[in-house]
Amino acid sequence: MAVGTSRPAETHGALLCQSDGPDALGIDPDDLPDGLVVADETGRVICFNNAAVRITTVSKPDALGLPLDRALPLEDLKGRRWWTLTDPYGGLATRVGQPERNLLLPGGREVLVSARYVRECPTGPIRRLVISLRGTEARRRTERSHAELIATVAHELRSPLTSVKGFTATLLAKWERFTDDQKRLMLETVDADANRVTRLIAELLDISRIDSGRLEVRRQPVDVAAAVGRHIQAHIASGQSPDRFLVRIQRQLPDLWADPDKIDQVLGNLLENAVRHGEGTVTIEVAPASAKDDEKGTAVTVSDEGPGIPEESMGRVFTRFWRGSKRGGTGLGLYIVKGIVEAHGGTITVGRGPGGGAEFRFILPVGAPAYLA
Repeated sequence: MAVGTSRPAETHGALLCQSDGPDALGIDPDDLPDGLVVADETGRVICFNNAAVRITTVSKPDALGLPLDRALPLEDLKGRRWWTLTDPYGGLATRVGQPERNLLLPGGREVLVSARYVRECPTGPIRRLVISLRGTEARRRTERSHAELIATVAHELRSPLTSVKGFTATLLAKWERFTDDQKRLMLETVDADANRVTRLIAELLDISRIDSGRLEVRRQPVDVAAAVGRHIQAHIASGQSPDRFLVRIQRQLPDLWADPDKIDQVLGNLLENAVRHGEGTVTIEVAPASAKDDEKGTAVTVSDEGPGIPEESMGRVFTRFWRGSKRGGTGLGLYIVKGIVEAHGGTITVGRGPGGGAEFRFILPVGAPAYLA
């Protein structure tokens, strides 16, 4: 299809900075982060911004004044010529544009393209065809992140499910051959692995809610000091020495309204990280937020005396799949911790503690449910 009729290229090059320039658009097209291509009523390019040059590798002088199908020779993933297929100037007069989709530039490079048909009246001829171009790098990163999440989940699920399946099959097939102590050991292993699967599924649900902004916070009074005590007792019961923990609780703490289950999740994750990946004494301090924090609320600090986190890694600590060591874990815990704290309106930071190890500090702001405000 011939998108436009013959017309001197110089005329259209001038239109870029005159009738269709910054005064007409309200902004310089070169300031836009996405590629912008505009064709006039004849189908010739009158605007081709710098982002479009970068995405297509077509220079601005080469594009301006050309028919659209020559300046942007796009094909769909089946190799069909895109402008011939959509026929914007000769197609249905009720069409208002094309939704974003993957198309191919010459050489097979993918680009995300959407189009808007500008008409003077709803069913009139097209006066302007406005095309937006975006690179696929961000989408590729998202796809890689999803693929990595699936691979991580598959790996983490395989081990406990294999154990559960193996032990239950063995017990069912040879129940009478095992002593009561052997049966108890097998069932305890199955129970522990089932809990591991349950925790992983809960993490995945939390990630989904955080990413979609649907993480619900059910606020009620929370005693942070008591919650810290419960977690420390659990670690002691599982074999840690009581001398491993140092707790500092300042009195006159502000009233804290938060989701107790989610605060337990945050404390549990930070303490487990300190115990598993850190060394020496694990110090937990609960105090009112100080003046330097520039906000009112309760501040909780968890630090250890291990090697700490390298400076170059501190910016990635709260991202998905970050692992501070090779001692297991999905790399999702701190990402969830940050999401939970921020859902409460709080902040969390990481740094180096007094003992040289990692120090995590989160602040939960003062706030009551709306019905008590």
